[in-house]
Amino acid sequence: MDNDDVKIIEKKTLYHGHLTLDEIQLQHKKFHGGWTDPIKREVIQRVHAVGVLPYDPVRDEVVLIRQFRIGVWAAQQNPWLVETVAGLVEENETPEDVACRESIEEAGCVLTELHHICDYYSSPGMLRERVSMYCGLTDTTNAGGIHGLQVEDEDIEAIAIPWEAMQQKINDKKCLDAKIIFAMNWLANERECLRKRFTA
Repeated sequence: MDNDDVKIIEKKTLYHGHLTLDEIQLQHKKFHGGWTDPIKREVIQRVHAVGVLPYDPVRDEVVLIRQFRIGVWAAQQNPWLVETVAGLVEENETPEDVACRESIEEAGCVLTELHHICDYYSSPGMLRERVSMYCGLTDTTNAGGIHGLQVEDEDIEAIAIPWEAMQQKINDKKCLDAKIIFAMNWLANERECLRKRFTA
């Protein structure tokens, strides 16, 4: 999109599939004045996403999921990544709608209360996607098992983990999912207040 600070010279779609890859030639204003020479950048066009950490303040457990992730596999790491529930915002959906829908689809958790944590860009050097993070209150009594939509070829394992055990994994730097780190940091500050509300 052109504005007073950016001039688009040319835009080409290089690939369109599950993601869209565009090549953009542009100039932008420089901090000290003037304009850059024409530069080329690739941008991955993708709708915005939502991540949610289901949390039971009574049992003091969080629910996380494991599923195959091609990007982690390509990095030659264990591709069954432990991460938060997440999904893409579909037409006519709010981020809150996505958080509730995906919690049921991926983890079998019905959320009773949602708390917005933050919005962030996961890789702003190339990815348009913005992620909205939430913590959703739930009952983890029967949490766990295999979930996911067959029509989307999803094979997802949901796991209920005590908060302290998950916090220790973060402290030990054993967590590779940024969504978990954002959500657990928020929960570390809000946990006692939430537990007092539901266990008093």
